[in-house]
Amino acid sequence: MVSQVVSNRVSVRVPAKINLALAVGPRADDGYHPLTTVFEAVSLFDELQVEATDAAGISVKVTGLGAEHVPTDPRNLAVQAAQLLADTFEIDTDGLAITIRKGIPVSGGMAGGSADAAGALLACSVLWDIDIDADEIRALAAELGSDVPFALLGGTAIGTGRGTELVPVLNRGRRHWVLVFGESGLSTAEVYRRFDELRPDGCELEVPDDLMAALTAGPVTKLADSLRNDLAEAALDLRPELADTLAEGVDVGALAGLLSGSGPTCAFLCADESAAIDVSGRLSRSLPPDRVRRVTGPVPGARLLG
Repeated sequence: MVSQVVSNRVSVRVPAKINLALAVGPRADDGYHPLTTVFEAVSLFDELQVEATDAAGISVKVTGLGAEHVPTDPRNLAVQAAQLLADTFEIDTDGLAITIRKGIPVSGGMAGGSADAAGALLACSVLWDIDIDADEIRALAAELGSDVPFALLGGTAIGTGRGTELVPVLNRGRRHWVLVFGESGLSTAEVYRRFDELRPDGCELEVPDDLMAALTAGPVTKLADSLRNDLAEAALDLRPELADTLAEGVDVGALAGLLSGSGPTCAFLCADESAAIDVSGRLSRSLPPDRVRRVTGPVPGARLLG
């Protein structure tokens, strides 16, 4: 059994994601939906620290945005990630403390839990000095959830299967987004159940050709015209007020608005930084300022701090 610790404490930063396109097929016999999606990592982060301690077992402490809604027991994805890594490489996990500082909204459709799992995999692999390559750690990430491998990779990528099979996408420049967080979270499982009721045959699993062309060579206005989210209908059916938020963002100057993943976070694509500043300012007049945030993308995936 391996118990070597190279550094007593390791810190990482992991980004949120937006789905530029999210195509959802019909529910399979195993309960999962086949996906074709285009992920983009954006500059909204969770920070995670792992530390070797004298206490027994794995403990977790959560602070920051929505911390009160994050489990601090074995249901926490960061705990599951650390345990999976330890089991795979026969690491003694006695004395591991995980601290998570949330910047990504909880149940906001931006893969905050998945980001924490990815951060735990990276941080613990360094803490325990595990010789693991990128393919191996992404394979473990795929066991934890559909968005976890992308949280490690970052940038922009096409995801297929359950979203875990990734192909990076080269694209032009930096994009400016304004996010509006929901007043409360929205259950991904609940959104998928409603999707199954509304679309029992699912949707076509295709990435729009015009979206790919816009990413590689087109102006941001072309990208705005080709954004897609097959879960939006179900999410809006559950939270009709989100349609008003999406309409308001476009009314005040965004090129386009869409729900991030299963929602309820609304993401507004803007022409440039100046436009994003203007849109966020206008939205903040009618919404609490802490629910409005400017971000850019794409950004790298999970990275060590310090």
